[in-house]
Amino acid sequence: MQVVRIEPLTVENFAPFGDVISCERHDFFHINDAHTERYHNIVQTQKQGQSNIGISIFRNIKTTSLPLRIKMLEKHPQGSQAFIPMSGQVFLIVVAPALNEDCPDVLKIRAFLSNGKQGVNYRINTWHHPLLTLESPSDFAVIDRIGTGHNCDVFEFDLAIQIRE
Repeated sequence: MQVVRIEPLTVENFAPFGDVISCERHDFFHINDAHTERYHNIVQTQKQGQSNIGISIFRNIKTTSLPLRIKMLEKHPQGSQAFIPMSGQVFLIVVAPALNEDCPDVLKIRAFLSNGKQGVNYRINTWHHPLLTLESPSDFAVIDRIGTGHNCDVFEFDLAIQIRE
């Protein structure tokens, strides 16, 4: 069985898949009479076609336990998708580069652990596992494409892949 070890989530090691949403290592400027630091334009959302960008709340009600076996990944061809923890909760991010347009490279799956102060923004067509939280319930602000038409491709593996610390 293929085993994937969990890595810390950093700007550098997540760059092939999207953006880390965090104040760390980003410049800011003061606003509101210097009461607020604005970390401006850290991430840019992406969308294709006639659609909007919306903000939703996802409440994950199932706790993920490690080690974990996964059997699928998904991607969104019409828009990026950002997950921002609302209560400082740690969560697991599983991604893979594309082998081709229709499937991920399952031999290059990577897993990252957010420290609870970091969110992620998956770029268009980034293969990823649906939300995996180590605590529940866990609320996330989700920023993604809202529109009609197909926007979720799913790839199921022949053999489960184990994610572990």
